[in-house]
Amino acid sequence: MTRIINKKPSRFVRLMLGLLPFLLLIALYMAASQARLADNPNDKLLPAMSSFVETINRMAFEPSKRSGEYLMLADTLASLTRLALGVGISALVALMVGVANGMVPFVRAPLSPLVTAISLIPPMAILPILFIVFGLGELSKVMLIIIGICPIMIRDLQLRTDALPNEQILKAQTLGASSWQTIIAVVIPQILPKLIEAVRLTLGSAWLFLIAAEAIAATEGLGYRIFLIRRYLAMDVILPYVLWISVLAFVMDWLLRKLSVHAFSWYHKTQGDA
Repeated sequence: MTRIINKKPSRFVRLMLGLLPFLLLIALYMAASQARLADNPNDKLLPAMSSFVETINRMAFEPSKRSGEYLMLADTLASLTRLALGVGISALVALMVGVANGMVPFVRAPLSPLVTAISLIPPMAILPILFIVFGLGELSKVMLIIIGICPIMIRDLQLRTDALPNEQILKAQTLGASSWQTIIAVVIPQILPKLIEAVRLTLGSAWLFLIAAEAIAATEGLGYRIFLIRRYLAMDVILPYVLWISVLAFVMDWLLRKLSVHAFSWYHKTQGDA
């Protein structure tokens, strides 16, 4: 008898099973929306699907009468720019500090406790401090993302570096490699795919900090738009924006996954998920 833990669905079955929860959620929403609109045609909490289509067309494909911009495009570009800066800087710093902490005891001794302490501070608690120190411009929003995810990524990469087989390090030193050569030739190539994994795992948190910062102090951005129109209970705008954020996050995660598989196929083969 084949055990269920040993059965693997085909690609088509996986696709259908993956779509099933989303189709059920859409069907549930449509049923609830029809029930509420039947009682109150002006209900704003669960607007009809036609309202979403009209709103997306207005926000994404028609220029604003006030600014002349395509609002969804402008908001998306503003948010993605902030997110890319925050995540990119965090990844670079995490790679350098995480590897140094994992490889060099004289670096780990002073920096590791500091990184641990910073990682335990709720980033949202220091948001007012960031606005006071860095102002209400772009820097404070990017800094919130960095402070929110960078310490976590550093600790993850430090642990990953620490977990590398000691035999590899000793063999490189036996062959005459210096500390710098060992880090560059042995450690970094093995840590890079794990850096991409760390970025993927912290993307959700990065979006959270971005939306929070934009909600408080911004003039454009996906988070800014959602919190701007919440006072009007405009769910026909809020829900498409939330869905768009989810799509963007999914696409970013998918692209990072494909990048990792393409650039570090050897790593995924060893993990059994090539």
